[in-house]
Amino acid sequence: MIAQHATASMDAEVLVVGSGAGGATTATVLAEAGFDVLVVEEGAWVEQGAVVPFSLDQMDQQYRAGGVTVALGMPSIAYTEGRCAGGGTEVNSGLYWRPPGELLERWHRDFRIADFDPDELLAIADEVETVINVRTVPGNHSEPSDVLRRGAAALGWRHGEIPRWMTYPHADQPDKGERQSMTRTYLPRAVAAGARLVVGCRVDRLEMSRGTASAAHTTLADGTSGTIRFRHVFVCGGAIQSPALLQRSGVHGHIGRTLAVHPTVKLAARFADALNVPDDVPVHQVKEFAPHLSFGGSASNPGLVALSLLDQWSTFRRAITDWQRMSVYYAAITSEGTGRVRSFPGMADPVVTYRLTHRDRELLRSGLARLTLLMLEAGAEEVFPSFQGAPAVKTRRDVATMQRAFGVNRATVMTVHLCSTVPMGEVEGRCGADSFGKVVGCHNVYVNDASLLPTAPGVNPQASVMAFAIRNARRFAAGGSRG
Repeated sequence: MIAQHATASMDAEVLVVGSGAGGATTATVLAEAGFDVLVVEEGAWVEQGAVVPFSLDQMDQQYRAGGVTVALGMPSIAYTEGRCAGGGTEVNSGLYWRPPGELLERWHRDFRIADFDPDELLAIADEVETVINVRTVPGNHSEPSDVLRRGAAALGWRHGEIPRWMTYPHADQPDKGERQSMTRTYLPRAVAAGARLVVGCRVDRLEMSRGTASAAHTTLADGTSGTIRFRHVFVCGGAIQSPALLQRSGVHGHIGRTLAVHPTVKLAARFADALNVPDDVPVHQVKEFAPHLSFGGSASNPGLVALSLLDQWSTFRRAITDWQRMSVYYAAITSEGTGRVRSFPGMADPVVTYRLTHRDRELLRSGLARLTLLMLEAGAEEVFPSFQGAPAVKTRRDVATMQRAFGVNRATVMTVHLCSTVPMGEVEGRCGADSFGKVVGCHNVYVNDASLLPTAPGVNPQASVMAFAIRNARRFAAGGSRG
């Protein structure tokens, strides 16, 4: 363990709030450039292997609120946030998507991101991929992953294996990969360069005066209060916590108004033979309808299989005894809707809301139907869609019946990708931060995490987060901002 426990009084040249994909890379760049860097993390340090992936223990130790958080709406959308050293990089699937070139050009154009060179960002992505060891699985894929491959191949749909940030110490055991998350890569590198990392330290608010922040008021793990004084602060708490902290500090503007997510709907599919892999996820994804719609596989331990059946438990519960022959899959959309993050006095956590558009609702309906068809083509004996009133599906004819019965307000909708609450760029009234993450109206406050991404990218955003965070931190360091 490289982390320290917080003390009541600390100071630093640069304070980095949060230790996930944005915070860890920011701290590394700045520490290696010679800055005195302090990284504070609200959660604990949890060694990899100390908890079983996707278990209740992991939910309790590495997720905010035990993994039970929700954006209110019709329907409400459940979401998850990592709350531990390394943030979301410790708990996600590890699937890696570098930012698509067309998307980068659109962000550049629509948000007027200054001094923006897509080739520079992709070169940074090359560096990141080396550090975190992005690669495909050696040897054979898991059976739940192969379901996606063969179903898509039967339909002639575009698909492929998505690489992960993993090492495989034993090539003949591809299921024993070790995730190269921030606690294995960038955080040790930052500490080696002189950064300090403390855990169990929540930043409640920044002390602001005329656009300048001078101190962070904190609550430590034992409940005592603390103060951290600094010259510059990088807020990297993620797309929910970063805007919430800014709002609690009296920073408003275009902050927290444009939450973007990738809503998903799910199903469980039962096959003739045992295929369940409780502690891993499929590495294949289907991108025939991207960027608007994509299909992939979820964690499928027995509890999560049961959860996928819960919406229609009265008739689907019979299937839970066959959990070893079942796996859970999702259809994800790039939503046109938006959400809001709002902090209120006296409340520790912000209120999050989200509104799906009519197009989003119809895309979720068609997405679930297409995913069901994909399962049948892959050989599923029976498919169990996750919405109230859902019929079990055994034939193509049943797919049409299921699609007519679907109602998004009766479905379990969730997301694991959240972004765009402090969008970067130079468009007045649309951007919460400038082209390098400095918060509008502030002199020494920066955001450097998923909040900056102008819109939902349509793929796992963490590669984009790391690339932008390194770009922005390098610009800050090159400016010699030590005043």
